[in-house]
Amino acid sequence: MDVEKLPTNRREIFNLAAMAAIVGAGAALPVATAAAATPATDFTRWLDSIKGKQKALLDMREPNGGMGMAWAWVFLFTAPQAYGIPESDVTVVMVMRHNAIPVALGDAAWSKYKLGEFFKIDDPATGAPAVRNPYYTTMAEPFLPDMALQKLIDRNVKVAACDMAIAFYSGLIAKQMGLKPEDVKNDWNAALLPGIVHAPSGLVACQGAQSRGCEYLFAG
Repeated sequence: MDVEKLPTNRREIFNLAAMAAIVGAGAALPVATAAAATPATDFTRWLDSIKGKQKALLDMREPNGGMGMAWAWVFLFTAPQAYGIPESDVTVVMVMRHNAIPVALGDAAWSKYKLGEFFKIDDPATGAPAVRNPYYTTMAEPFLPDMALQKLIDRNVKVAACDMAIAFYSGLIAKQMGLKPEDVKNDWNAALLPGIVHAPSGLVACQGAQSRGCEYLFAG
């Protein structure tokens, strides 16, 4: 089978399987046995924290220029007006997966692993590939400052990051840089921003949030 002729989504699955074989399943993929108990417990507790009368799930598959953060802010701003309820009764869940995974990581990882160059994300301040997370503490015009990810988390926006994406892309970059996949993966795990929870996969996070009453919204 010629993997290059497959549609994009199917080709990505084949690439993921190939990377697992190259670097070893233990290094490239989340461990689903001994390590599963604690993360799963943390994850289900996170799911149980999703409350409110109006709940939206933003499935963020791509960085999309920061639009996912803008839409989270817009929902928080307009839902109370629309439904006549306080913001405390409104919940936004963001799931960062696939190519959006660097948005969940801190500046040190962006700089060390040249994430802007790898994921083709430019810094609005310089126009060059980003060596910092351009969406965490600030948002460039035309976005509002309050749309920054840190400010959204402070407003109780619930964010999950896909462990499968962390494992896969850290493995690719490790291979590219001649580093040990497990070392890069551990580095990325440590770089996960405060307030963001690990999800076994972005798909599980999306399904789990919907099982807690969130309405699905595609966020790029």
